[in-house]
Amino acid sequence: MAQLMFLIIAAMLLIHVAELKFSENNLVQARIQACRMLVLALEENIGVLLRTKGMDPRSVCRDPVFMRSMSGLLSKGGFSDGVLVDFTGDVCERGAERPDEQVLGLAKEALKTSAWNTRFTGTTWGVIWLGPEHLAVSSPLFFQDRAVGAVAFRSSLAPIYETLRKVQKIVIAYILLDTLVLTLVGILLLSRIVVKPIRKMLKMASEYRDGRMIPIAVESSTNEIGELSRSLAAMLKRLDENKGELQAHINSLERANADLQQAQSSLVRSEKLASVGRLAAGVAHEIGNPISISLGYLELLRKADVTEEERRDFLERLEIEVSRISRIIRQLLDFSRPSSAKPEKTHVHDVLQKSMTILKPQPMLEGIEVRYHPEAGDDLLIADPNRLQQVFVNIVMNAADALAEGRRTCSGAKENLLFIRTRSDDANFTVEFSDTGPGIPQGELTHIFDPFYTTKEPGKGTGLGLSVCYRIVESMGGVIRAESREGQGASFIVTLPLASTHQAEHRIVAQEKGVSRPLR
Repeated sequence: MAQLMFLIIAAMLLIHVAELKFSENNLVQARIQACRMLVLALEENIGVLLRTKGMDPRSVCRDPVFMRSMSGLLSKGGFSDGVLVDFTGDVCERGAERPDEQVLGLAKEALKTSAWNTRFTGTTWGVIWLGPEHLAVSSPLFFQDRAVGAVAFRSSLAPIYETLRKVQKIVIAYILLDTLVLTLVGILLLSRIVVKPIRKMLKMASEYRDGRMIPIAVESSTNEIGELSRSLAAMLKRLDENKGELQAHINSLERANADLQQAQSSLVRSEKLASVGRLAAGVAHEIGNPISISLGYLELLRKADVTEEERRDFLERLEIEVSRISRIIRQLLDFSRPSSAKPEKTHVHDVLQKSMTILKPQPMLEGIEVRYHPEAGDDLLIADPNRLQQVFVNIVMNAADALAEGRRTCSGAKENLLFIRTRSDDANFTVEFSDTGPGIPQGELTHIFDPFYTTKEPGKGTGLGLSVCYRIVESMGGVIRAESREGQGASFIVTLPLASTHQAEHRIVAQEKGVSRPLR
């Protein structure tokens, strides 16, 4: 409503301003025409005097009758500062009144040029803006096509401005009334043609909830609003029809995602059990000696000639060996236990120590020198320690296999070394496993983290170990990568965000909600 009123008032005011200007010009032209009539009346009086009285043209301008006639005409016409000069340019005096120099100059100029002349002088406030204050007119006086003198006078334009101002008040009142009427009519028309149909469409769109829409009469007009209303109704109808199909797709995707999550967990679990199977052989070898020693002590205890002091000594040694067996089995059970998958504050150096404790008695590490360099100042992460241990064990076992392969294929003595280095910066913790094995060919380096990709002989590997490691590290917000030069060993670098970083807090929430990325 405000915008409509503004447009109407602005348009009508512009029209009014143009009308005022045209009216002002017309009134000024009428005033100029009155000046011409005055000049013609003076010329007629001069002609009458010259024809009836036979006066000399040089003296007619000084005739008292003519001067009184001119004064009367000037006064009745609303003119002022009249000046009359004869054909020689001398001023015809009007008593003691001194002629205006500007008007006198105009009279002499008219006598000299023998031409009618109008000029605007002064400045005053007009109707809307400043305008000229006076209209100055000068003209020669002719008798029988011969100039017998000249006249010049002024006309004030103030009466014209006053008249226009009075009219302006009436016009402004008319504009306000007209604006009110047009605004009301415009609102009624816009409400019927535009506002009501748009409100119907808004109501139709806002009440569309979960595929349910309250029936609303569709606009039947043939204009653009009607077409838009029908298009909106058709679109909502199509949305309603497609909702069931979309929901079915969503349910299918949710089921597929749940199956994928379960399959990923099964892969991690199966790979862990595969590692446990390989470790079990080493554990059986490791606990063989303590069991043999324990059996020997039990055999000694059966003898009758054993003293009480020897009996206590045998029992203490037997307890030590049994505790050793229990510790080895407990470490294997802890490693094989299903992970809770809950992130918690974890010190990586402790996880590395536990991993190496499990692997140290394994036959696969025989002949391999492990050099451990814990150089990281901060090793606190937000991670699942069991899954992190699975990553480290898997990488070390792969390194042990590579070193064993290198011993079989390479002739000559070569040092079998495994370096484990840790370092940290302000945001990340990095652990690097480097071996002196045969390395990984460049063509295979880009595929080692792909599922079921393996270079081992059939039956010795599933190709899921590094893929599962990649999945676990990625779910913790970290990165795992491999570097190698064929014949010069390989390095696996695991980088994980420290618990002190801001991103770690968001990662805890995401992992607790079960948010994870798909397996590569």
